[in-house]
Amino acid sequence: MDLATKQLMADVAQLPEIHGESLLDHLSTTVVVFSSDFRLHYINTAGEVMFAQSNRHARGKGINELFVNAGRLVAHLGDAMESGQVFNQRACRHEMTNGLTVIVNCTYTPVSLSGGQTGIMLEMRKVDHHLRVEQEEQLIAQQEATHSLLRGLAHEIKNPLGGLRGAAQLLEKEIPDSELREYTRIIIGEADRLHNLMDRMLGPNDVPNMQAVNVHEILERVRELVLVEADSGLRIIQDYDPSLPDLMADPGLLVQAVLNIVRNAAQALEGRGEIILRTRVQRKFNIGNKQHRLVACVEVIDNGPGIDAALRAKIFYPMVTSRSDGTGLGLSIAQSLVNRHQGLIECDSKPGETVFTILLPLEEET
Repeated sequence: MDLATKQLMADVAQLPEIHGESLLDHLSTTVVVFSSDFRLHYINTAGEVMFAQSNRHARGKGINELFVNAGRLVAHLGDAMESGQVFNQRACRHEMTNGLTVIVNCTYTPVSLSGGQTGIMLEMRKVDHHLRVEQEEQLIAQQEATHSLLRGLAHEIKNPLGGLRGAAQLLEKEIPDSELREYTRIIIGEADRLHNLMDRMLGPNDVPNMQAVNVHEILERVRELVLVEADSGLRIIQDYDPSLPDLMADPGLLVQAVLNIVRNAAQALEGRGEIILRTRVQRKFNIGNKQHRLVACVEVIDNGPGIDAALRAKIFYPMVTSRSDGTGLGLSIAQSLVNRHQGLIECDSKPGETVFTILLPLEEET
């Protein structure tokens, strides 16, 4: 248990039970309290997310209704309760009955419950929590640095391109031979192509038109567009959380960001396979080092061959692609558009499953 948690628990001990529980709800660490017969007495908000059930619904359940093969966990909880000492364990692997498996650092702390009963508090902090925050901060910093570099590069390229195109237009007027004028047309055409490429690398420059948006309407629009383009062998499955509230976003920019990701998945499947569009609400969730009260989690999952680890580390850089006919701009632009909504895109991949996760704050910026 770190010093901040110890201090918080010391404060909690001085407060009525209901107030102590409300304080624990502000922790990102999962906190579970069991009575002496190993029935759930309390679970905080982070625990509700981990176990996918509310404190009210889970209270009173036996430990075997929450954890698969809970015998070893019961032994550790019992030892801590019997000795009255705080125990710590690192990198514990727990499988929950909801199908989730986590690797967590555990702290077992004996506590006194209402009515003089003895209980045991289990704290579970995901081992990858700090690593995930660092990776997200790195992604955000990487995107900001890349966008600044591209803006400077685009400015340096577009200025001489304008001069080159203008000179070619003047030269075209002075050349009487139509065959020779074909060369000036090539110069003008290639200058325009490079100009358009710079614009695509930078993405839209307009101020976002923020309004209340139903993310499922965005996903359905993208789904329709991709199915029209795709072969009949592609399936797109909806797995939507109907409780997801509206978010403040620019619908056009959001459609473009999601469309780039779903198209990328369809291309990886080469027209045959399955894409799942899944939405969930995350509570008290961090994007980078900032905690948000509510976050919309949109997952685009495909059952394709996966992304090589070396490519995955730089997949959001512009001009990075594994396809010979690709520009490598789709994911970079998608990340930039989601960043403009204070959000982030993450990628996790293995053979048979690639997951792009779009995280978008649901509360307005203050």
